Amino acid sequence: MEVEAGRPTWSRPVEFTLAGIGCAVGLGNIWRFPYLCYRSGGGAFLVPYLLMLVLLGIPLLYMELTVGQYLRKGPVHAMANVCPLLKGVGVAMVAISFIMCTYYNVIITWALYYLFSSFQSQLPWQSCNNTWNRANCTDRATNTSTSASTASQQFFNYRVLERTDGVEEPGSLRWELFLLLLLAWILVYLCIFKGVKSTGKVVYFTALFPYVILVALLINNVQLPGAASGIQFFIVPEWEKLLSVEVWINAAAQIFNSIGIGFGSLMAMASYNNFSNSVLKDTLAIAITNSMTSILSGFVIFSALGYMSYLQNIPVSEIAVDGPGLVFVVYPQAFLSMPVAPMWAVFFFFMLLCLGLDSQFAMVEVMITSLLDGYSEPLLSFFRRNELLVLAVCTGMFLLGIPHVMQVGIYVFQLMDHYTAIVSIMFLAFFEVVAICWLYGVRRLTSNLEEMMGRKPGMFFRLCWMVICPVLIVILVFSVIQFKPARYENYVYPAWAQGIGWLIAMASIIWIPLAALHTLWVLPGSFSEVIRRSVSTRPSTFLPRLSFTQPISKSLQSSVHSLLYEIHLNAKPVTHSQMIILTF
Repeated sequence: MEVEAGRPTWSRPVEFTLAGIGCAVGLGNIWRFPYLCYRSGGGAFLVPYLLMLVLLGIPLLYMELTVGQYLRKGPVHAMANVCPLLKGVGVAMVAISFIMCTYYNVIITWALYYLFSSFQSQLPWQSCNNTWNRANCTDRATNTSTSASTASQQFFNYRVLERTDGVEEPGSLRWELFLLLLLAWILVYLCIFKGVKSTGKVVYFTALFPYVILVALLINNVQLPGAASGIQFFIVPEWEKLLSVEVWINAAAQIFNSIGIGFGSLMAMASYNNFSNSVLKDTLAIAITNSMTSILSGFVIFSALGYMSYLQNIPVSEIAVDGPGLVFVVYPQAFLSMPVAPMWAVFFFFMLLCLGLDSQFAMVEVMITSLLDGYSEPLLSFFRRNELLVLAVCTGMFLLGIPHVMQVGIYVFQLMDHYTAIVSIMFLAFFEVVAICWLYGVRRLTSNLEEMMGRKPGMFFRLCWMVICPVLIVILVFSVIQFKPARYENYVYPAWAQGIGWLIAMASIIWIPLAALHTLWVLPGSFSEVIRRSVSTRPSTFLPRLSFTQPISKSLQSSVHSLLYEIHLNAKPVTHSQMIILTF
């Protein structure tokens, strides 16, 4: 770890790149992209998907990384400097990351359960001769009747979850899952308690290992009979589906949620970059790698599904399912048809563990960065050490995650995921784009990039920031307003549960109007003056371009620039050591 102007930085630029890839590439790449491709016309889905990547994903990621790296702050203080009126956008980013952290780790918990269950000669979901199986269990790869369910389905529902019939029945605590949830949070803590120093080292493994497993699985799967039919199902387009607005909305939403726009995670991690780090290079590396991973996952998943359809003589369309079932039901069933099934199961669920941990690192880092940016002195004086602060945050989120490891947990998980990862994030993204692209202004954002990189971004990015991205975000917001109510499989949540879901969604969004009212209340002057000041960036946001009378290295120029910025931004007296550096 290095320190630049009092703030730790990544030891090497590649550490941020890998951490960013780990943040973007997650469990959604494994199940959601292949399913959307299946539901939206196969290969035809790739057309809107790639267009949304170019017009929405890459420009907005470029924007977020620029703000984080230039201001060297987490989302809360960065957005407060960008636009005081919408400073609540940064608070909302932290709030949505906090809410997601409380339930996202349950996916890691399930992966740990399957991982430990796979260390035996016969996988526990291989037959229907177990104590948890119901009378309608079948060991075939798909249902043989409308009432039958596979052995893997029953293992997930009645052994792992022991789920009840609905959210109205909370049931009891699943102690096995409780202990695994505790283990999951211990793993997260051990990987991030030293800040970017520890995270930067862990990502060398957690970000790269999943690709080794995916490639190995693909090599194995494509050699199986029937794999070609599954791949054909995945890539052969149904061009008429392109006429459906839903397909385009799904493509945009997948890009949005997969990369993590609006969560503040990448903005927080970019704040630890060197001032002159190549933002565009990291943007392209993260966005393109994320999308290529989704496509690779599609080939892996559908080649396995093709093999299952060959064995059972059924269409692939009768096997593919949505939600966690694709990972925790269908793929475990596919392992049974593979040689050395327990070995592949161990590799696969360890890969899921790595993917889940990478995303969890990023969301926890948002909260830690924001807390230290705003309350560093009181927090460190109370906790004494940064490690204890991280421990307190992880402990709090572990306790809030306990409802997800009760028998009702899957219903709580689905409800929170629906209203947080879909509803909240769309509204949050709208206000983020308004704050940065319109109120802060594309001209200023361009000036910031030129200050760091020595050159302006191309006309394409400026056009996207000014027109294309805001228009696409508005379309997404209107689609959310007409969104279908949450459901899990055939279970429809009651009205009171839907109401709780909207309260969960508002728990993050409410900070935007509250912070705006606070800004208008505390600013002095007439109403017109208050409005003008509330949408204007703080004076410290822009610094004069530095010129040096003597040739010095680029790294030293970056350090001096960052030092001046910290002095202006924090309005603190220049220390003796800082004066020596500036004099030099």
